Amino acid sequence: MLNEKAMKRRLHSTFNLRHSAFTILLLACLSLLSCSRARSTGTHIEFWGLGREGEVVADMMPEFERQNPGIRVTVQQIPWTAAHEKLLTAYVGEAVPDIAQMGNTWIPEMVAIGALEDLTPLAAKAANIDPNDYFSGIWATNIVDRKLYGIPWYVDTRVVFYRKDMLAAVGYSSPPKTWAEWADAMQRIQSQHKARFAILLPTNEWEPIVQLALTNGSTILNPAGTRGAFEEPPFAGAFHFYLDIFRRGFAPAISNTQIANLYQQFAQGDFAMYISGPWNVGEFRRRLPPAMDGKWSTMPLPARDAQHGPTGVSMAGGSSFVVFKSSKNKEAAMKLIEYLSQPAVQVRFYEVTGDLPARRSAWRSPLLANDPLFPAFREQLERVAPLPQVPEWEEIATTIYEHGEAAVRGKFTEAQALADLDRTTDRILEKRRWILAHRP
Repeated sequence: MLNEKAMKRRLHSTFNLRHSAFTILLLACLSLLSCSRARSTGTHIEFWGLGREGEVVADMMPEFERQNPGIRVTVQQIPWTAAHEKLLTAYVGEAVPDIAQMGNTWIPEMVAIGALEDLTPLAAKAANIDPNDYFSGIWATNIVDRKLYGIPWYVDTRVVFYRKDMLAAVGYSSPPKTWAEWADAMQRIQSQHKARFAILLPTNEWEPIVQLALTNGSTILNPAGTRGAFEEPPFAGAFHFYLDIFRRGFAPAISNTQIANLYQQFAQGDFAMYISGPWNVGEFRRRLPPAMDGKWSTMPLPARDAQHGPTGVSMAGGSSFVVFKSSKNKEAAMKLIEYLSQPAVQVRFYEVTGDLPARRSAWRSPLLANDPLFPAFREQLERVAPLPQVPEWEEIATTIYEHGEAAVRGKFTEAQALADLDRTTDRILEKRRWILAHRP
């Protein structure tokens, strides 16, 4: 048995151990509480990125957080196919993020339902947002009712991919600059059998029709965006030129679902020209055989004529940053936009995605400046125009190609197609007219 002195020593030792353990536990809790308080005093913002861009941008957040230690960012990647519905559902359910990537054509719809914050005052205070460093046509896609709702992130437009060897063989050592030269080059290619068809214009794509219309000065819709302007001379003239390409046999009357292998058919001479965007530069490089090196290139869309500018007018596409009106962290969201808008960051983003920078200054990077296939895009981006800023645009766009395809296949005359296109578009915009008429 332990004597009294030994028992006291053991009890004292046990008490000290328990006291030490309690002290350690208490200190740990206080430390955790302190860390929790430190974190809670910071700002947490949520960013939704779409598609591949949403995956890549997450890798850029550690550097942003290092430069802004009071801000933490959570990135959620959303597939493009589900993005539009998810954004609308989140808005209705009051579960939107602070900041999101958004396709330019979706912005008017989100503005119409009151989802987006007017960025005009925030952009005016931002040190790294200079409107003059952005392509004007791209910047304009983010302005609705004279208010700025988005900051361009990356840009997209379409140019002509063409066979240099075929055009040179018919006397065009440099690309055609006007519609007259373009039609002449197509006629020569066809008559001299340099290609099976001079150009590929899939009949289920509305983009070529709209680009020709923009080049010819069409606004597509009336100035109020409440009715179609398809029977007006600018659109009608472009539509005539489009249909004439098919009437003269320069293009096959097929949809893109009927094209077996775009790249193989381009290489084997089934067609000499094709209108597409920057994503196809990498695809053409990877998929064309080595024997095609140096035999193809890109060119801006031809102008209507010499009096209407150095190039045609293409569509202003791409994605922008938007901030939701319900966000409690608008200033922090703007800091993230500023960081991702830095020219050096945009160049790094281009390296990993292939998305073209929205800032003119970023194009000075040798990666773009020294690539022979991108000067056409750089030149074209100075001549782009926004699509009609109405929520119903995507439905109208489908209607345009449907009527174009019907006219190509002889189901409508040219005049019938334009008249019915106006009637159909006016029906689509009926609700918009009612809302505008009853606006306070």
